[in-house]
Amino acid sequence: MRYLFIILLIPMVSYAGVKDSEIYTLYRNSPIDFNERIHVATFDADAKEDMHDYNMSNCMIAQEHFQRAVLLDGVKYWCEKGKYKK
Repeated sequence: MRYLFIILLIPMVSYAGVKDSEIYTLYRNSPIDFNERIHVATFDADAKEDMHDYNMSNCMIAQEHFQRAVLLDGVKYWCEKGKYKK
């Protein structure tokens, strides 16, 4: 019984560490439909430092790298605060 409690507790503890306000998501548009939002990555690291700055900074770094590497005109990458939203 004790092991069952531990097994059920682990997912709750690991998820409880990152608040929605500390999560950032990287999106891009489609080269066909510029209004379409396509999920690229979610930055939800549970770092010991300020997670807002950590996740936002990593999202912005990835956005800059992806934007420089894009080969199709009109494709844009951007970061938004929060979890993935369609």
